[in-house]
Amino acid sequence: MLRRIAIVLAPLLALFGCDLAMHDLKPGVSTTAEVKRAMGQPAYEWKEPDGSLVWEFPRGPLGVVTYMVAIRPDGVLKEIRQVLTQEYFARVRPGLTQDEVRRLIGKPGETMTFPLKKEEVWSWRYEPGAGETWQFHVHFGLDGKVVTTSANKIGEPQ
Repeated sequence: MLRRIAIVLAPLLALFGCDLAMHDLKPGVSTTAEVKRAMGQPAYEWKEPDGSLVWEFPRGPLGVVTYMVAIRPDGVLKEIRQVLTQEYFARVRPGLTQDEVRRLIGKPGETMTFPLKKEEVWSWRYEPGAGETWQFHVHFGLDGKVVTTSANKIGEPQ
C-alpha cells in the first residue's frame, strides 16, 4: 500500500520540488545549468535575434502555471515570468498568430476544433485568486489568427 502511495505521489513531489528549487535562482547570476537543475528540461525553446533564449516550462498537462524563462546570450538567467495571468491574457489581441500566442502564454492545456463555427479554440487553466480555477480560451479563425478570447470559471473553493 505504501509503495502505491509513493508511486502516485512521486510525480507531484518532483513537480513541487522543482518549483521550490526555482526560488533559489537569481537573475543575472544563475546559469542555464542551474536553471535546468532547478526546473527540469524546458518544453519548448525560442531563439531570439540577439542570441538569447526563451524557455517554456508548463506545469502539468492542465496546470495553472506556465513559466517563461529568459536566458541572456552569455547563458545567464535574465528573468522568470509566470504567464498564466490576467496581465498576459490581456496581451492576446485579435490578429495575433498561433505562434505569437504560444510565445506569449505557452502551450495550451487543451485544443478543440469547431468545424461549424470554423474556429479552433486553445484553452489554459489558471487561478486568478486562491481556490478559484478558471479557463482562458483563445479562438482562432481558419487563417490561424486570433478572433476573440473568452474565460469561464470552472472551480469553486473547497
